Amino acid sequence: MKEIILIKCGEIALKGLNRSGFEDRLVKNCKRRLESLGKFKCWKAQSTIYIEPQDEDIDLDEAVERLQKVFGIVALTRACVAEKNWEDIVEKAKDYLSDTLPYLKTFKVEAKRSDKSFPMQSPEIAREMGAVLLSKFHHLRVNVQNPDIVVMVEIREKYAYIHGKQLPGAGGMPIGTSGRGLLLLSGGIDSPVAGYMLAKRGVEICALHFQSPPYTGERAWLKVQTLAQKLCDYCGVIDLFSAGFTEIQEEIKNKCPEELFTVIMRRFMMRVALKLAEREECGAIITGESLAQVASQTMPAIGCTDAVSTLPVFRPLIGMDKQEIIEISEKIGTFETSILPYEDCCTVFTPKHPKTRPTLEMIEEAEKALDIEALVERCEINHQRLRLFPKK
Repeated sequence: MKEIILIKCGEIALKGLNRSGFEDRLVKNCKRRLESLGKFKCWKAQSTIYIEPQDEDIDLDEAVERLQKVFGIVALTRACVAEKNWEDIVEKAKDYLSDTLPYLKTFKVEAKRSDKSFPMQSPEIAREMGAVLLSKFHHLRVNVQNPDIVVMVEIREKYAYIHGKQLPGAGGMPIGTSGRGLLLLSGGIDSPVAGYMLAKRGVEICALHFQSPPYTGERAWLKVQTLAQKLCDYCGVIDLFSAGFTEIQEEIKNKCPEELFTVIMRRFMMRVALKLAEREECGAIITGESLAQVASQTMPAIGCTDAVSTLPVFRPLIGMDKQEIIEISEKIGTFETSILPYEDCCTVFTPKHPKTRPTLEMIEEAEKALDIEALVERCEINHQRLRLFPKK
């Protein structure tokens, strides 16, 4: 029996004249996500994307699981393909649903007739299919308000499709339709969630991690690589970079007031990130900051940090509390890695009593002791790109 995956696009339908471009990008992202599973034919028609396996041994369960994490998909379902005649539709429906309906108690049938030349109208299709299923599965009862399953019969341009439960997709917009952003990726809970949330809005993610050897070790770097790999389940591909930050941190520690250390460090991170963002053609910097969570995330401290940026700084977690962030990190599979006890450069040099209400004048006066341009120039960014793909 021939099976196909039907994908509903959701928000893309609102895009008017730009709609086809968003759909084309989504088709491309679906193909990329499935390429290691085998050969698929993908096309779009009537507000639906069709994913048809070309090999008999393709694991459709795995394909569906991967597609559920592709941004731009609001819902998807496996469907049986039938010829557009009532006899074939009935036989395929009874056969296809025989693995599901025996274990359920109630159902209802809905029909959609996109091809108006089909001789039966939608209410008639639903009524007749309901009668067919009741005659085969005698234990079933019709429940139009709250059924265990909704059986859908769709009459489309070339074929008819029969399917049961629709599965939720990741929602959002297709990756690559909203530009490219540089995520400041630490080893903590927050920044991977921030990357996920901006990717959901169609931003292609590349990531920058700051290392401070010998204060941070190889395990901390491996932890960040693992987090980036887990994000790839949603982002598709991530370019991961690292920057050596030890010299900058030691200079700040030796020449600047301790209570201002964190904000000055964040400003240097922003400067280095801007340098990489320009090279990688990123239109924004993304951070995992949440207002008032720590001393460097107060309004005055954030204002001082943003003062050095010539790009927008997106903080998708800014109004969320820690529990909300943890729940998302658990959902996307990054939480267990994030809580591993390997410190990043942000935690190594944390002052005992950080200034929570710094002023820009105060920070700029303290930075006069530093050769800012030279420090940024000497900060080496790892040019080896780690091309991270979804798990095969």
